[in-house]
Amino acid sequence: MKILKSQLPLLSALLAIVAALFLPDSPLQQTAEHAYFVWFLTAVTAIYELFLLSGTKKMKEGMKYRAPFLAVFFLVLNIFNIITAKFALFPVLYFPSLDRIFGVLVSDFQFLGQCLLYTLRIQLSGWLLGCLSGIATGIALGFSKGFRYWVQPLVRILGPIPPTAWIPIVLVMFPSVIVASSFLIALAVWFPTTVLTANGIANIKNSYFEVAATLGTSRTYSIFKVGVPAAMPFMFIGIFNGTCSSFITLVTAEMLGAKYGIGWYINWQKEMMSYPNVYAGLIVMSLVCFVVITALFKLRDHVLVWQKGVIKW
Repeated sequence: MKILKSQLPLLSALLAIVAALFLPDSPLQQTAEHAYFVWFLTAVTAIYELFLLSGTKKMKEGMKYRAPFLAVFFLVLNIFNIITAKFALFPVLYFPSLDRIFGVLVSDFQFLGQCLLYTLRIQLSGWLLGCLSGIATGIALGFSKGFRYWVQPLVRILGPIPPTAWIPIVLVMFPSVIVASSFLIALAVWFPTTVLTANGIANIKNSYFEVAATLGTSRTYSIFKVGVPAAMPFMFIGIFNGTCSSFITLVTAEMLGAKYGIGWYINWQKEMMSYPNVYAGLIVMSLVCFVVITALFKLRDHVLVWQKGVIKW
């Protein structure tokens, strides 16, 4: 039974390959240069079987656990391919075949890579600025009554405004689209990081600081050795929320004047009515979001060892 369960992806992939190769394509669909969908299924299945046969015990267990999901994933792709490529039940302009979508990922690989590097440069610079400024603002709000008196009303009033609403002003204030986009991303990350960091500090038990004061520690030591570590779980939640919001802001900002970037690429291809390229850009964007969020969770589990597994991704 376990062997059959672990081989469900292989059976599902074989079924999809048979349908892709032997069912005739609809004359309404534009023919792809190669059978990219079959190549994709073959490659993913081969990697899965390789890990299943020669991986570590933990890796094998993980593959067996994900086997039903992978099988259903192949099945969904198979159904989509039959509906679009074989019978053209949906408008072919907006629903191209999977061969054409995967073909774009192959043929436009270099250009998509350039757009991705452009996007990552904007994203990383704005994200770092938003994280650092949000953490600093949250710490100041949590420990300084004077700072909280003057700044907290501004955070409450300006923070909830969507970053994209500032686009008309930001594009005028900053000299280039890159700087403006980085600022908008920083703004998207700054607000949730600030609020959650300050909230985390506010929820720290006073007994922690009382013990530190009894031991003769300075105020600076209490802030950075007691307050900040205790507020880190809340801090990471704010960073996660800000990161998700920053991707929305990034795509919107790139659509308004950038010359490169994944968001710009998707919008450009949409205007050209080239929907295989649009889907390819969406795939790249989703993979980038997945990798970034996964890396953040790995970092969280490394820093907050005592809370590993409390929040899962």
